[in-house]
Amino acid sequence: MKNKNIIRVVIVTVLLLMIPLIAMQFTNEVVWTLSDFIIAAALLLGTGLSYEFITRKSGNLAYRVAVGIAVGAALLLTWMNLAVGLIGNENNPPNLMYIGVVAIELIGVAISRFKPPGMMRALFATAFAQAMVPVIAIIIWKPEINLGVVQVIILNSFFVMLFVGSALLFRHASDTEKETY
Repeated sequence: MKNKNIIRVVIVTVLLLMIPLIAMQFTNEVVWTLSDFIIAAALLLGTGLSYEFITRKSGNLAYRVAVGIAVGAALLLTWMNLAVGLIGNENNPPNLMYIGVVAIELIGVAISRFKPPGMMRALFATAFAQAMVPVIAIIIWKPEINLGVVQVIILNSFFVMLFVGSALLFRHASDTEKETY
């Protein structure tokens, strides 16, 4: 990984963290603690550095976009879950299942050794795990079916589409790699 890429990730992280810092000065609605800034910095740096590390040797645009979608979706899923929770609020036990979704993605990526066919399978597995979260939550916690449950299903479908889209791009990157040999 080049130093300029690391510096770019750090600068973008600092600039993004300036948004809530400045907002705190002008409104009482944004209230971040030091731990909020530390967690946000770790998530943003981790995402940016992961993208740079995984894509450092690939010139394949489909692969780079697929990685961007995969790490971006994992960041957004984690951030939303920590901030407000996707099912109920952030303290609702079903939200812990989203840790498993991100873990499946991370483990699958590690097992694939960043090769497009393995990354494709990892992202399809992640999409499946994401789709199963609201199903399991409904089966175990038996909530009253209302607009909130429908909203959870729609939100989860959005993440499923991101993970499937990434998987399909990895498949395309795999096909493109085969053509170059």
